[in-house]
Amino acid sequence: MYSIQNLGKPILASSLPLEAILIQGRVQAGFASPAEDLGAQRIDLAKVLIKHSQATYCWRASGHSMTEAGIFDNDIMVIDRAIRPRHNHIVVAVIDGEFTVKQLYQRAGRMKLKAANPTYPDILPKDGQTIEIWGVVTSTIKQFVA
Repeated sequence: MYSIQNLGKPILASSLPLEAILIQGRVQAGFASPAEDLGAQRIDLAKVLIKHSQATYCWRASGHSMTEAGIFDNDIMVIDRAIRPRHNHIVVAVIDGEFTVKQLYQRAGRMKLKAANPTYPDILPKDGQTIEIWGVVTSTIKQFVA
């Protein structure tokens, strides 16, 4: 068992609805397009972001090792502990009592945790070292204005 100290605790995602308005259609992120008649409906963000509410946590990312996977410093990660981790999933792992976020690589009986930034090394388990996959990152929430 790992002794985790001085770490921010993940927060269990609420099973209560979190509603917002979804505008029908899409917004161009390239060249502007003519405006359409905009319809709207209410969506429950919890239903969109959370599949297993009793096993899903939110945790704020720290660092820059996963930027090419779209996870940036201070993003809020949605982590599902009920999903079985597979090759290429982005996971939260515990290594020697430290949490990290990396892409899981599992091929030919080998396992490593890959950074999504070429300036950071991949993590290869050392002899006798145990790496525990704590959960699968299913999405992130970015805040542009606080």
